[in-house]
Amino acid sequence: MTSQHINTGVENMTVILAADIEVGRVDFTLLFGGVLATIAFFLVGIAVLTVGFAMLDALTPGNLRHQVYVDRNPNAALLLAANHLALAIIVVTAILTSSDGYAQGLIDSLVYGLVGVLLQAVALVIMNRLLPGRLVTLVGEPHMSGAAWAVAVTLVSVGLVNAAALS
Repeated sequence: MTSQHINTGVENMTVILAADIEVGRVDFTLLFGGVLATIAFFLVGIAVLTVGFAMLDALTPGNLRHQVYVDRNPNAALLLAANHLALAIIVVTAILTSSDGYAQGLIDSLVYGLVGVLLQAVALVIMNRLLPGRLVTLVGEPHMSGAAWAVAVTLVSVGLVNAAALS
């Protein structure tokens, strides 16, 4: 910026001329590449969450989507929400820790996300076998259960450990 002194007859004033301000250039190629990368990583994340839903549906009795969205079963909804939250934590960590290269970063995110789905499934199977009762049958109970909360918190906790273990 430059300044200029002007004599107004009363006193000297300093006027700052805004014409010298550099606002920079926009690299639309870089911007477009960033938008494409955002969409690609988003699609990878949605794919992992979809596989995670299918995994939970396969491990629980009945149609999980029907139990949550039609029957409005609170236990089924809680387990689904906890599983999605756990997987979202894993996916976010997989994306943030993925390789800097675009293609390698996408593959890293997808593979580690799917490993996260597998580890969540293993944790649910272990909980179902080691804890009293069949925990996955909670999804069919019409009233909210304290055991469903325990399973939900455990799923999120396993997801956090899973995310921290990503390398």
